[in-house]
Amino acid sequence: MNKIVSKEHFSANVVKLEVEAPLIARSRKAGHFVIVKVGEKGERIPLTIAGADTQKGTITLVIQAVGGSSKKICDLNAGDYITDLVGPLGQATHIEKVGTVVCAGGGVGVAPLLPIVEAFHKAGNRVIVVLAARTKDLVILEDQMKANSDEVIVMTDDGSYGTKGLVTNGVESVINREKVDLCVTIGPAVMMKFVSALTKKYEIPTVASLNTIMVDGTGMCGACRITVGGKTKFVCVDGPEFDAHQVDFDEMLMRLSAYKDIEKK
Repeated sequence: MNKIVSKEHFSANVVKLEVEAPLIARSRKAGHFVIVKVGEKGERIPLTIAGADTQKGTITLVIQAVGGSSKKICDLNAGDYITDLVGPLGQATHIEKVGTVVCAGGGVGVAPLLPIVEAFHKAGNRVIVVLAARTKDLVILEDQMKANSDEVIVMTDDGSYGTKGLVTNGVESVINREKVDLCVTIGPAVMMKFVSALTKKYEIPTVASLNTIMVDGTGMCGACRITVGGKTKFVCVDGPEFDAHQVDFDEMLMRLSAYKDIEKK
């Protein structure tokens, strides 16, 4: 089992856990994820690796308590153990020097965006980060983003912090002032859909991470089926990152809402 070394609350429902996993810490790359299970009969939850410390042999996970299983993970404390931890899984982010990269993150999607921001910046790119949240209290990892990028723009729905507006407003403000060579977006599916629509208009290559639809994480259950460029793909083994302009987001949103009533109960 994997021991939790430290726990930090980002907000009432979002926590950061640092977990002992030396083998995963050594081999993980930006974009990789793990499958976490708490309790022998617990549900398998896919979580993107938000960071790793090879010296300490730990990985960082950021979890939002949404349903029963994620709440169970969030209720764990330093010194507790995660029953099962499998990874690193998925395809790593393709990192190269392309010029100016805009990284747009919403909600807890900011956490898996951090290692991608770090990797693109380290590769010599100009990296501009757009963070979006409903309100000031839900903005996470701003200082870490500032330390690994050239500029950070914060957008809040209610205007309580940064600039009032949506993530697309922040992305478009950058596009209007300078040439953008690549956009990477991670967050709620509806957010990624509109970021993709915006960048398609400006013909800017865009990558979206679709990890929210994963269940099993190994390609066996088929729950993460999506359509990319008219072909069926599995997010957990073919992704989690895809050409956003090729993703059928409407299909993905429809499938994500299939169990909404049960989730509310």
